[in-house]
Amino acid sequence: MSSVSIADLKARLFHHVRLARSGRTVTVKNRSEEVARLVAAGPSLTGLSLRPPAEGAPPPGRVPLPPPTRLRRDAVALLLEERRRGAGRP
Repeated sequence: MSSVSIADLKARLFHHVRLARSGRTVTVKNRSEEVARLVAAGPSLTGLSLRPPAEGAPPPGRVPLPPPTRLRRDAVALLLEERRRGAGRP
């Protein structure tokens, strides 16, 4: 396993992708904190596998929906307020 800074990853991306493709794990660091890993894509990542629905499952158009929530405030107003505050940002 090798580690690389974000700056080096940006400068030599193809090199690090080749390392990952060859089977090595490349750890990406922001200063000393690990933030990501580059690994080779396995066969399970190449596509979706479809399976039949479970026995007795309703057809997609007949799945019961949960009851609507009863908010005392407008959901759009709550979302805009959250975005203005920057909630959820690291």
